[in-house]
Amino acid sequence: MSFNTSSRQLSKTDEAPEDVPSQEVTPLDSPEAGTPEAETAETETPEAETAGAETPEAETAGASVPEAEAPEADAAEAEAPEVEVEAEADPEPEAAEAPEVPDAKAPETETPEAESPGAEASDVDAPEGAVTPRPRRWRRVWGGWREKYPVAAQVLAWTTTAVALAIVVAALLMPDRIETVKPSTFMRLPVEAIFGAAVLIVLPRRPRIVVAALAGLSLGALTVLNLLDIGFNEYLGRGFNVVLDWSLFSDARAYVQDTFGRTGALLAVVGVVVLVLVLLTLTTLSVVRLANLMGRHTVIATRTTLVAGTVWVACAALGVELTGVPLASEHTAAEIQDRAQRVRATLRDEAAFRKIAKKDDFANTPPDQLLTGLRGKDMMITFIESYGRSAIEDPVMAPGVDATLTAENEKLTQAGFAAKSGWLTSATYGGSSWLGHSTFLSGLWISNQQRYRTVTAGKRLTLPGAFKKTGAWDTVGVMPGVQKAWPEQKFYGIDKLYDSHKLGYKGPKFSWSTMPDQYALTAFERLVHSKKHDKPLMSTIILTSSHQPWAPIPTLVPQDQVGDGSIYNAIEKAGKKPGDIITDSTKSKQEYGKSIQYSVSSLINYLVKYGNKDTVLIFLGDHQPIARVSGNHASRDVPVSIVAKDPKVLDKIADWNWADGLQPQQDTPVWKMNDFRDRFLTAYGSTPAP
Repeated sequence: MSFNTSSRQLSKTDEAPEDVPSQEVTPLDSPEAGTPEAETAETETPEAETAGAETPEAETAGASVPEAEAPEADAAEAEAPEVEVEAEADPEPEAAEAPEVPDAKAPETETPEAESPGAEASDVDAPEGAVTPRPRRWRRVWGGWREKYPVAAQVLAWTTTAVALAIVVAALLMPDRIETVKPSTFMRLPVEAIFGAAVLIVLPRRPRIVVAALAGLSLGALTVLNLLDIGFNEYLGRGFNVVLDWSLFSDARAYVQDTFGRTGALLAVVGVVVLVLVLLTLTTLSVVRLANLMGRHTVIATRTTLVAGTVWVACAALGVELTGVPLASEHTAAEIQDRAQRVRATLRDEAAFRKIAKKDDFANTPPDQLLTGLRGKDMMITFIESYGRSAIEDPVMAPGVDATLTAENEKLTQAGFAAKSGWLTSATYGGSSWLGHSTFLSGLWISNQQRYRTVTAGKRLTLPGAFKKTGAWDTVGVMPGVQKAWPEQKFYGIDKLYDSHKLGYKGPKFSWSTMPDQYALTAFERLVHSKKHDKPLMSTIILTSSHQPWAPIPTLVPQDQVGDGSIYNAIEKAGKKPGDIITDSTKSKQEYGKSIQYSVSSLINYLVKYGNKDTVLIFLGDHQPIARVSGNHASRDVPVSIVAKDPKVLDKIADWNWADGLQPQQDTPVWKMNDFRDRFLTAYGSTPAP
């Protein structure tokens, strides 16, 4: 039998008869879902014949509608009552039942309308009671965009893949020193990428994604560590120690706050956190994307990996270089191995240092056999922040600093003082001043935070402690840089401490420095040195005006105008801002040199004005300035001078072969800083007693 379900037969096409079951809803993932044309495909299109519905009536209906009116006719036919089909059923049962099978698959040959990702199921008037599932919005929008702009979508995909590859290669080749960051560094072939690709290719899909995500996360963490290495090498002249250096971040934040204020410090912290999260996210997503790409194109990925591996082996064997850099790279593997070795060395060093710290040649020396050559002298041990060898020898800074040293030495000579100077190699560089202080005063090489904790927790005899042990001196500390509790006071043997809160300063901070050096020395004279004492003083003084960022720098004022420091308000406001010089190496050098001149002049002016025949001054730098100022390959040497009026004091160190005056020469002997304590104690009459 034949039947015709043309729209002319239907008096009402927007709802199904009540006594007829609702039409089956085509599954959403079927190609037919989403358009009226797709729902009538079973009776109108040639594809319906392929699916099994081959009634002549369907062909007739499809042919009887003019092309311009086809959509309306199709929609009407899609909603035609099925009762007519049942009443005049075709004798072929399979063809009649095919439209009613819920799980019927889409025809192999789909109509263009059924493929359109922009079509939605809701565009078709579903029968009453039927529930039409909708695809997720982002899939519909994204899929529609890709279909609408296929070229742009393809370009975007290629670009994203290229960026992902660039991120992975850059992370694998990231150096740990700023001077090695150049284009040729990132144009090498990393063996780690080849090995990683080989592993990912052979893995099934889910394990591949997990391994790729973990590899990307690890690569991001390694990139963060490399950036930390760059920063630490730039400022401290060494790489980041993953065991010991985490505690330094609080000091870094405090330094940034002192330099740029609370807002600047907050922005810096937020920026660092965001940078870390972005790096971890980008490397992880990049590796996962490349892994998925290799999984979809296994053959091409395998061939590419084999070719890359062959090229790498050939380049490694032949020693091929690109602008002096080996083309075959194993940088990341070497970095991981180096970090592992540093961790092991740090853990071993702690155990070894504990044994070294227990040995002290003067630990059991009786008090009456210590420092017999300095009895009755007023001692001053003064550290000048960041006063390094570069200040005297660098062509940018040396002219001004050398002229100041010459002028100040002339002042000393006219006042009856004499000086001898040498070089000491500091245990630190660019920062961590407390490591230099403790090395000099304890006679131990304190090169990291763990060593510092170990030695300050013990009972090592320090230079101030040796003076205190004799019972012949009162020990005093003047430390304007100490702004919170300082438990190390007891370890050093300091009886009375004058920190930043006890010096009576009412003026402004000069960036990190809490007060100008001239004020700190003036306060020392007013609060301590000018007072009556039953015993001579042994004073440990730390001057801070030459601390980075060297802006603003205080200037010398008439001594009688120092007062409570209020005079420095105008000077601080008129000074340069840290942001004006901190990113410029030449300006930083110039301002650093000026800060050293200021600190040295402040100290020598104080000595000339308030010193006497019994005054003995030892002053030195604690470390070199940061690499941007001292240079990437600068030594760790700092100048050290001993100044006294009594010629016998300097006669006792005649065999040290130090240079006369405040300026050591290039051929002046260089000692390690930790050697000074024992040499000094021995030269001035102390008897060793381990």
